[in-house]
Amino acid sequence: MTESLRRQVTLDEVAERAGVSRSAASRVINNAPHVSRAKRAAVERAVSDLGYVPNANARALASQQAGAVVLAISSENPRAFADPFFAEVVVGISSVLEETDHELMLMMATSARGQARLGQVLRTRQAAGVMLMSMHGDDPLARLAEQADVPVVFGGVPATFEPRYYVDADNRGGARLATEHLVTCGRTRIGTITGRMDEGAGLARYRGYQDALAVAGLDATRVIHGDFSEDGGADAMRELLTAHPDVDGVFIASDQMAIGALRVLQEAGITVPTDVALVGFNDISTARHTTPPLTTISQPIQPLGREMARMLLAVLAGERPSPLILPTRLTKRESTGTSTNPT
Repeated sequence: MTESLRRQVTLDEVAERAGVSRSAASRVINNAPHVSRAKRAAVERAVSDLGYVPNANARALASQQAGAVVLAISSENPRAFADPFFAEVVVGISSVLEETDHELMLMMATSARGQARLGQVLRTRQAAGVMLMSMHGDDPLARLAEQADVPVVFGGVPATFEPRYYVDADNRGGARLATEHLVTCGRTRIGTITGRMDEGAGLARYRGYQDALAVAGLDATRVIHGDFSEDGGADAMRELLTAHPDVDGVFIASDQMAIGALRVLQEAGITVPTDVALVGFNDISTARHTTPPLTTISQPIQPLGREMARMLLAVLAGERPSPLILPTRLTKRESTGTSTNPT
């Protein structure tokens, strides 16, 4: 058989010979920067041993797709990206990426179908990297991204492990500030509505509540678990009032939940802040327009998105950035009987 008729070696065969994923082999062949030295050497040996010649059309397609980066969130809510928090994160990410050649892809990947779609995107579109948010417990998204062998930056530390690259807010410190503020306001029967306890943010904010009440010598058992949604906050407040009708202050782990809780208190004829003082978390724009306006913990939501994008770009450039924790602060408003001036 002549050389011209010899069967062309495929990229899959190169990857198998090198013992790496198909995407890793593709990145080596396309001279992408974010590949380990060992993998690069293995792929180069396989290319030489097999006589692999890249297909020009395939390389052109890979070059076009290499600019894509994925923001994937683990959420069962189909409207999750419309949540004020995630919407602000997307604004922050986009403000950084618009100065580059990278395209942002938004994906929800909770269901098996969503996870399969994300896997396909990472494999076939040659996405340069991925940002993951809202990880729950032993979330398969982290393993999926790891198997695809692309740089991964986490928005928030998962509850079960600490990743190499992440950007987070000081959730525990912020929750401690919120609860300390309720103590300072003279509240002694302070409850909390937590976020999801299989999420890092929910767990950290609950621990901050516990920290503050331990120092104050107050009971920390008025606890109801929520899910970060407005309806979840409403349901949790009803449960809290039934279990602890004497509660006089509540730290709520997100503004969305606090808005639902405030509605339930008003429906029950309970005055905020005279009867019950409330503090939320995030300082979304709606928190300024509730009745009364909501005291909350401000975290830099758009900066969170910007720093995630910058960290991913740094990794793509071959750097090894350190994890980043962004500061939080208390913003006092009328739901705790204090002024509207932030502190």
